[in-house]
Amino acid sequence: MAAISREEVAHLARLSRLAVTEAELDRFAGQLDVILQAVTRVGEVAAADIPPTSHSVPLINILRKDVVVPGLKRDEALAGAPDTADGRFRVPRILDEEA
Repeated sequence: MAAISREEVAHLARLSRLAVTEAELDRFAGQLDVILQAVTRVGEVAAADIPPTSHSVPLINILRKDVVVPGLKRDEALAGAPDTADGRFRVPRILDEEA
């Protein structure tokens, strides 16, 4: 037996303020029925001894410890820049003076 009727689809469409045609009601009823049957099947498989999970495999973050290290000196950082001016990176202007 279908889990959702054509009339229920029409009711949901009205609640959602969706304009659907008669043909779409039949098509959506069939599609929603397939989805609801799949959800029911999953519910049947779930057992009380299996805890719910958000991922199929355990996730573990492996992070290194934060270690403070000295950064580049200004001259070292600017050494690879295509253009510099007054000890800074020089980039093309992208805004007019009015901005």
